[in-house]
Amino acid sequence: MAGASTASGRGGARRTGHEVAESLPVAVLLSTFDGARHLQPQLQSLAEQTYRRWTLLWRDDGSSDGTIALVDAFKSELGEGRCITAAVPGGHLGITGSFLALLRQVPTGHVVAFADQDDVWLPEKLARGVSALQAVPADRPALYCARQRLVDEDLSPLGLSPQPGHSAGFPAALTQNVATGCTVMLNQAAVALVAASEPPDGTLHDWWSYLLVSAAGGHLIADPVPVVLYRQHAANAVGAPHSLLRRGVMALRRGPDAFMQLFRRHVAGLLASGPALSPEAARDLRVLEDALSGGLLARLRAMRRVRSLIRQTRLETLLFRLWFLIG
Repeated sequence: MAGASTASGRGGARRTGHEVAESLPVAVLLSTFDGARHLQPQLQSLAEQTYRRWTLLWRDDGSSDGTIALVDAFKSELGEGRCITAAVPGGHLGITGSFLALLRQVPTGHVVAFADQDDVWLPEKLARGVSALQAVPADRPALYCARQRLVDEDLSPLGLSPQPGHSAGFPAALTQNVATGCTVMLNQAAVALVAASEPPDGTLHDWWSYLLVSAAGGHLIADPVPVVLYRQHAANAVGAPHSLLRRGVMALRRGPDAFMQLFRRHVAGLLASGPALSPEAARDLRVLEDALSGGLLARLRAMRRVRSLIRQTRLETLLFRLWFLIG
């Protein structure tokens, strides 16, 4: 990604919530679905953020447990105007559909933070994200993401999530998502970019945001400091394997078919974004589109032309290249 960077943990990234409290309003987007078991600690961690200039914008995606009652109680505790139910259609939209519906309701001038219902935010999460995003020119799309402290269902530690490597950005974003949604924040330009898009079937809101921002020549900020307790449990929509071996085994179990189907949809969906793409991204996407409709030689040529089509480790890159050739 043009301008991709890793926050060093010094300077602006270490400002306190008080020091950045008046800079940018934040819309925290929360989509809930049968989340009553884990929701209360997440809501409490939001209330304990050092950065105070935030509003919770939420919708329920069809819960049948006590989720809505928990959010309603939290809304009463916050006071008038701090927790807003999105004026969008009810019913079950799925994760991506629900978050995109919320994103399209964000007031002008706000940055956005995606929130999952089952995590726990560390107190400086919003402060670090705002501090990083405000350093980017307002007219340039920017996405902030960070590492996570992986925990089990009872919040016992499991380890740290991997730190995105040098390959983060585009076109590597097509091969692997490194922007974990529970840490993602978008600046105003990125909010407008993603809200105006039509994500393809099967994608997730965080990966699609990462793809769009990177393909538009935007700015990626990968903070090495963990900002979330990322709860791992049986009901995770995605989850985060905490070892390279486990991540590799999961990839092998999924196999090439589902991955390459989504890869094709991502390529087509990005090409449909037209003027939002950088010239370099548009060129790479056209090369890949042609290769996907061709044979083995066309795909080999595409891999030579689109050299940054790599994943975070060499073994994962080899697996991707095999799947690209045969899928």
